[in-house]
Amino acid sequence: MTTPTDHPPARTSRLAVGATTFAVLVALLAAMAGFGSRWGLWHFSTGFDLLRWSAYLAIAAALLCGVAVARALWRTPRLRGWVMALGGAALALAVVIIPWQWQQTAREVPPIHDITTDTEDPPEFVAVAPLRADARNPVEYPGQEVAALQREAYPHIAPLMVEAPPAEVFEQALRAAQRMGWEVVDAAPEEGRIEATDRTFWFGFYDDVVIRLRPEGEGTRVDVRSKSRVGGSDVGTNARRIEQYLRRLRR
Repeated sequence: MTTPTDHPPARTSRLAVGATTFAVLVALLAAMAGFGSRWGLWHFSTGFDLLRWSAYLAIAAALLCGVAVARALWRTPRLRGWVMALGGAALALAVVIIPWQWQQTAREVPPIHDITTDTEDPPEFVAVAPLRADARNPVEYPGQEVAALQREAYPHIAPLMVEAPPAEVFEQALRAAQRMGWEVVDAAPEEGRIEATDRTFWFGFYDDVVIRLRPEGEGTRVDVRSKSRVGGSDVGTNARRIEQYLRRLRR
């Protein structure tokens, strides 16, 4: 005869393995939602659909892992099953949290995708303009309505004043752009202009940057503009990019 405790550990272990495997597969689906778009396997709108469905599946995976944790704690003193399931639950919750955070951020920032340190006279794209020929967002600055939204949401985005001549600052600005990992499209020291393209890590969206240097007093004024090629809202990406660049240039 068998006792009630003879077989449950195996069943619990299988449940934990199955729930955790499900969570891992859901996490892989979420990852591929973005990387598949970056690699050209599907349109980014398809990637967003996959990400949404992966979040729904992740909720189910987290609940299943929760059941596995409860059964492992109740039916067997061995820790392996519930630790595995707990890890699966944490992974599934991470899949849910990422798109949720995106959604929350999108609600907190204005639906704009063109950020500049000079909203009155924004730096112009020259060399990058042909690269944006098929972009959904035109190369031109969208106007004072967007400028007002930017000033309200990102009042700290402002020009950088450097106590050095433009020729010296230009070399520093170019090195800083390269250290950011951007692809430099054009560097025109005689015009005080640097243009570059950046690509977001996950979905691989292309964004363009122009840096303008002008003499001001005995120093140099540095203005930066960052603009997305697609999308109505950048979820704060362009503002963060400008902030990171200016911090790097200050070093």
